[in-house]
Amino acid sequence: MQDNQSLSRETGTVRGLHFQAPPHAQAKLVRCGRGCLFDVAVDIRVNSPTFGQWTGHELSPENGRQLLIPEGFLHGFVSRAPETEIIYKCSDHYAPDCDGAVRFDDPDIGIDWGLGPGRAILSDKDATAPCLRQFQSPFIFRG
Repeated sequence: MQDNQSLSRETGTVRGLHFQAPPHAQAKLVRCGRGCLFDVAVDIRVNSPTFGQWTGHELSPENGRQLLIPEGFLHGFVSRAPETEIIYKCSDHYAPDCDGAVRFDDPDIGIDWGLGPGRAILSDKDATAPCLRQFQSPFIFRG
């Protein structure tokens, strides 16, 4: 439906944890075109046996890996090299009114980003995102 490209100029740039709510929920297929990134997905489907659990994988042009982020999952990444290019396909168009975020360093999720304290470079949106327990997920697990 939509292709996106993002450039993180500095190592340690964190984007996320983002989602797009229904009716414009998005699945994403993510890969790295240049540099290196650590890409993360977090299950936020209410009643899911894996709610709040995360998985993360290093993506680079050299390893050729991609990560599929299904609808109902938060998505985020950190650049591990300067000038890191992230390329991702989305299953729906961006809808600003459906856009949301959860705090990247939420201790209840416990993602190991490989960053020291205070080392993340964040946008204002990501720096002020709520924690998972302050957030009511619009996604329901339908096992």
